[in-house]
Amino acid sequence: MAGIRREREGPLAVLRLDKSRGNAIDEGLVGELRQACADLEADDSVRGVLLASAHPKLFCPGLDLVSLVEYDRARLQRFMSAFGLMLSALYGLRKPVVAAVSGHAVAGGCILAMAADWRVLRRGGVTIGLNEVKVGVPLPLSVTTLLRATVPPGSLSRVALLGRNFADEEALAAGLADELADGQSFERTCLARLQEFAEKDPYSLAVTKTYLRADALRQMKAEGPVAAAEWLDGWFSPGTQARIHATVASLTRKTD
Repeated sequence: MAGIRREREGPLAVLRLDKSRGNAIDEGLVGELRQACADLEADDSVRGVLLASAHPKLFCPGLDLVSLVEYDRARLQRFMSAFGLMLSALYGLRKPVVAAVSGHAVAGGCILAMAADWRVLRRGGVTIGLNEVKVGVPLPLSVTTLLRATVPPGSLSRVALLGRNFADEEALAAGLADELADGQSFERTCLARLQEFAEKDPYSLAVTKTYLRADALRQMKAEGPVAAAEWLDGWFSPGTQARIHATVASLTRKTD
């Protein structure tokens, strides 16, 4: 089953996450997102991209623990390598990207949103944040690079080390959202903001965006085996495995 619906609003493309388990990120979704970025990059008729969700209460809850809990170390390493390539493709897309965060975006969902040029958060308690440290999984080196390039230095401890979730004005202050919009006009607001980007000269915008993101992208793509091993050590530590299995058991009970 496809995890992304591709839609068009004139010159604007919409990538709408539409996957079971609330858009949880698995191998299929990673592959689809990376391919979509390549296709959109090559399509001159596309002037901007909206990253949105088909689920009203969830933008993306992060990695699909139900599937990933079964992976051994080698397979999980391959998955995380593919995730890193997808993230670099999304962050490095030379066209403007607006994230329409209409539902909760935590962990990997927050990471996807951070790859956009502009994040619109639905007002009224929708949360965004990185809760990896609470689970016992370190942030990948590539993600910390993205985080440093996205939020102000004063927010790093609250976001990355305390693992707090943020909503409404607190999300704006933390740098995880750029704008709030009410539910009734939410997607219209997101498309209007994307249109504002898309009205700029596409070549000038693409080159400027490339320059702005070049340093972070180089660091993201340079993540080596030592950093990958440290992340895997955290994932497979006994305490973290216990928490992951408990979370999976809870998710499985909810779907029974």
